[in-house]
Order: sequence, then structure tokens, then C-alpha cells
Amino acid sequence: MIGYYVHHHGLGHLHRALCIARHARSPVTGLSSLDPPPDWPGPWISLPLDTGGPAAVDTRAQGRLHWAPLFHDGYADRMSTLAGWLGRTRPTLMVSDVSVEVACLARLMGVPVVVAAMRGRRLDAAHRLGHDIALRLLAPWPATAPEPGWPSRWYDKTIYASAFSRDDGRVPTPPPRDGTRRVLLMLGAGGSGITFEQVRAARAATPDWQWDLLGGPGGAWSADPWSRICAADVVITHGGQNAVAECAAARRPTVVLPQERPYGEQHATGRALREAGLAVVREHWPEPPQWPSVLAEAAALDGDAWSGWAPGDGAQRAARALDALAAMPEAS
Repeated sequence: MIGYYVHHHGLGHLHRALCIARHARSPVTGLSSLDPPPDWPGPWISLPLDTGGPAAVDTRAQGRLHWAPLFHDGYADRMSTLAGWLGRTRPTLMVSDVSVEVACLARLMGVPVVVAAMRGRRLDAAHRLGHDIALRLLAPWPATAPEPGWPSRWYDKTIYASAFSRDDGRVPTPPPRDGTRRVLLMLGAGGSGITFEQVRAARAATPDWQWDLLGGPGGAWSADPWSRICAADVVITHGGQNAVAECAAARRPTVVLPQERPYGEQHATGRALREAGLAVVREHWPEPPQWPSVLAEAAALDGDAWSGWAPGDGAQRAARALDALAAMPEAS
């Protein structure tokens, strides 16, 4: 049995967990404050939220943890639920995607832990603790694009699954060849910081392009954006791992606009993509006169180059690695 903790901010952690659970031979139990996806393949444990209520006290445990407030009923109930499940079920492996506190709890209860790696500045005391106690780190990027600055011991125990998404296995269809150049602006559920006025000015500056908006200001969200991604000559998106992986799966030329996230995660992803020559990366939303050249630069990219970043079997690689660890806990 594998336990898979899913962080409840945004949907990227959930999508990643679902991709892996679909391919795992071992039973996978999800544990999260999010509702389970309709097609989740195993049990699901609903966790109490650890926010709200009176002002939290000493949330970082003197800088050694990320979120461990004192005397907080929601946090106490959450960790009690997790501890109860770990004690009753005795899983052979726990995946933390992501929480240092959950990783520590599982390891203290004698369960080996795999921590989902994320890019950015992760050398603070809490991240060091979580990464150090992990049996393995699971990186959803290729070994050819490692995160710089890690201690060597982290590299040595990293599983490089490459990027993967719920769209792996689908066959991309080319955009319509009707003379219209199409751009899709695809923004996620975690917030974008982009305003309606910025989008309107960008559209006005690029009259030769037809814009489609998915999420963000002026755009409705879609649970399955695959057909709209494939229909675009260029996709503009943020630097979240899952959004980038979806563009990669569709082999679409992409403009990546990293958004502010804790630990500089999206900016670190943008750096890796820029160095690999896979996407046009801009640290800030371009000014209106810059947009024609930005879209032209992106349109000239070879979308097939994404195959090195997301070969299409990343979730299978991750699942195989977790199955092997879960099957042989004594040898791992």
C-alpha cells in the first residue's frame, strides 16, 4: 500500500498524484483536503483543513518547519487523522506532495517517504529536513535539467521521471491551417497577477493573432483544455510544472511567464526552460509593443523539441519507481 499526500493549494499536486496512481500496480490511497477526482483509482482519506480559526502561533517551529501552528484545532485534527491512518494501515511507502510535516510524521512512524521535488530555493532548514529524511526525491523533470545548487546527496537519491501530465498518451493534432494564427492564454488555478487591462492591450497590439483565453481575466476555466492547446500556434502560460507539462505533451510552442510563488518555483522552472531552449521565457508580462516579436519568436520554436522534456512516459516511470520501493521496503 502506498499513501499519497496531496497538498490542497492549486490543482497541480492533485493532477500529478492522479497521473501516478493510474499507473501504479500497488494500491494507492490519497490523503488530502481536496475532494478526490471522480476517476481516482483507490481509497481517499479526507483531511481536515489546517487553516482558519484564531491567529496561528509559532507556525514555523522556530524556522525548522513550514506550517506547524501551536494550539490549532484544525492542524491537530489533520495530523491526528494522518497518524491514525498510518498506524492502522501501515503503508509500505508514503509520498509527500508536498509537506515537510507530513514527511516527518510518516518517517517518525517508521514509514519510508518519497518527497515530490519542486524547483526553486529549497535550502532553508525545513526543506533540508524534509529532503534529507526522504528515501527518494521524485523530480518531474529530466535528468538533463537538474535543479542547480542542491547538495550532492539529494542528486544521488533523485528519481528523474521527466515531466508528465494527464494528457500523456494523447496524440496531438496540428492547429488548423486556415491562415489564422492562434494564441492561447492559459492561466492556472493558483492565481496569476495578470489584469484584464494587460490582456486587452496585448490583444490590441497583435491584430494578426486570434486570442483564446483559458482562465485568468476574461477567460473561463476548462477541466480539459487539450483541444484548445492543440488548436493554438502559440500557448502563453505560467511556469507551473503541470501547465508546462501539458504544453509539452501537445508539442506546442510556448511563452512562459513565471508567476510569483513561494521559493521562486516558477522562475526556476523558467530558467530551466530557457537554458534548454524549449520556450520563450519572460520574467514579466511584456509591454504591448513587445508582444508581436514575443509571439513571432515563440512561433519559430520547434514544438517537437519538447520530447526531451516530456517523453510521454513520465508517470509510468514514477509509478514503476514507487512500486519497486513499496514492494521491497527492507531493501530500499
